[in-house]
Amino acid sequence: MNRDPGAQPERTRLAWRRTTLAFALVVALAVRGAATADEGRAAAGALVAGTALLWVAFLVLAHRRIQALAARRPRPAGGTVPLAAAVVAAAALCAAALLAGPW
Repeated sequence: MNRDPGAQPERTRLAWRRTTLAFALVVALAVRGAATADEGRAAAGALVAGTALLWVAFLVLAHRRIQALAARRPRPAGGTVPLAAAVVAAAALCAAALLAGPW
């Protein structure tokens, strides 16, 4: 069976886009949680701002990877995937701090 060389980069590009949208939803939920906080709004706002900055960083990484996949012969992911994983882990720490806080 012949493999379609265009199918895998297309699936990977779609996966990066889905992940970026899911990350945006996490930021929106964090904003909602901070907006409904009774106390500690400044700290919650700072965590939400940090999470939003992490989302922007992830958006840049995803865009770089999608651009690389658009090439005729996509190059390996290199440092994009480990950096994206680090950004997601940092966002998870922000989310844990938001959940654990007194707000």
